[in-house]
Amino acid sequence: MTAQDTLPRSYEIRTYGCQMNVHDSERLSGLLEQAGYVRAPEGADGADVVVFNTCAVRENADNRLYGNLGQLVPKKAAHPGMQIAVGGCLAQKDRDTIVKRAPWVDVVFGTHNIGQLPVLLERARIADEAQVEIVESLETFPSTLPSRRESAYAAWVAISVGCNNTCTFCIVPALRGKEKDRRPGDVLAEVEALVAEGVIEVTLLGQNVNAYGSDIGDREAFSKLLRATGGVEGLERVRFTSPHPRDFTDDVIAAMAQTPNVMHQLHMPLQSGSDRVLKAMRRSYRQDRYLGIIENVRAAMPDAAITTDIIVGFPGETEEDFEQTLHVVREARFAQAFTFQYSKRPGTPAAEMDGQIPKAVVQERYERLVALQEKISWAENKKHVGRTLEVLVAEGEGRKDDATRRLSGRAPDNRLVHFERPAETVRPGDMVTVEVTYAAPHHLLAENPPLGVRRTRAGDAWERRNAAPAPQPAGVMLGLPTIGAPALAASAAVADGCAC
Repeated sequence: MTAQDTLPRSYEIRTYGCQMNVHDSERLSGLLEQAGYVRAPEGADGADVVVFNTCAVRENADNRLYGNLGQLVPKKAAHPGMQIAVGGCLAQKDRDTIVKRAPWVDVVFGTHNIGQLPVLLERARIADEAQVEIVESLETFPSTLPSRRESAYAAWVAISVGCNNTCTFCIVPALRGKEKDRRPGDVLAEVEALVAEGVIEVTLLGQNVNAYGSDIGDREAFSKLLRATGGVEGLERVRFTSPHPRDFTDDVIAAMAQTPNVMHQLHMPLQSGSDRVLKAMRRSYRQDRYLGIIENVRAAMPDAAITTDIIVGFPGETEEDFEQTLHVVREARFAQAFTFQYSKRPGTPAAEMDGQIPKAVVQERYERLVALQEKISWAENKKHVGRTLEVLVAEGEGRKDDATRRLSGRAPDNRLVHFERPAETVRPGDMVTVEVTYAAPHHLLAENPPLGVRRTRAGDAWERRNAAPAPQPAGVMLGLPTIGAPALAASAAVADGCAC
């Protein structure tokens, strides 16, 4: 036996898609580390196990997966014992097709049995053949599995999985299954445990988060959960994503407005402003209902920052339909809109609809929408100049922080803020009070020295984690989608998620 044989096997997880996939990857990391694997150093080449946690939403998702798998063929040939696993929504959909197209893959598992990954890897190693295991319903709620949290100060907390909606552009319900809710006591126990570890911000997560309670027949279960979560001592910020307009009721607005640590920030997917297109999408609300929600939210919380998702070029969309979307954008004055050009989702009804829009038309409409939203985002951000904000210092949010000698973080309404470094040491998870001096469409800037620094338990937790002997890789950013509009190249990555 060589020294190499006695070392623990390393792993790398590559995540694609929505927040649910990111959270699942935390569970996969926890499972592998519980089984004795160690995380490969960031940027290292040649992990013993490479796991692809996939998304099936985009039209070209499979092509991208097989391209990435193909790049590993020579690495696997040069690395005896290396294993490749494919999980997530695309694995749930394609099943045996994956090992037929990529016979060098060792394990295929689905969305309902992520807890089986270590066992499947061991079976594949012993049998020296691929292991494909897909189940049709949830075996274990993901939050009961071990987790390697990627942040010391912010955390996802899944309150439900699956979705009962039947949107014609979305394949996720077919792959994630019907909605299943966790017991409120289990959710609160997880939140309390996270806070005890130093976390000060949690994001309640669900495919259709505000439909929570459908399993138990309580239409006000989500607002009750918001209030209860807000009552956890030591928890400073509560967020949630993503709600559906159909289930967004006045009791939820009241809970947001009346619970001090529930942030006045809301991601409310629109998809289209046209009633005719919404009907074709099988969305169960119309323009008036949507704008009514926005009006009610602003009446209760005038400072609320509202973001959204919009699909441009859905089959059959006319210029008049598109103008209705622009009308809603002007009326709602979103802090940010995540805009996606429609692309066929294999296996969805919309992919077979008549009236598929030419690419050039979709592109032209998309550019008009982006230009309008850019103008609105900038105007809304300018309202913050001169205001004082308490910013939660984040890790990895400011790509130019080293060059500009600044730090970055999130305001209570989730706007991205870049600010001057204080004279004293500041850690991710600490709170810094700043005065906004400049606004760009996608961020705020505080160019003067900070007004104050508040060291937190979360900063202490970050410090403890990074003081460990083994270097820790940079964390995955958690929370709601960022306020800043992604660059065009990055938009496709964001669009891999399911926006309900």
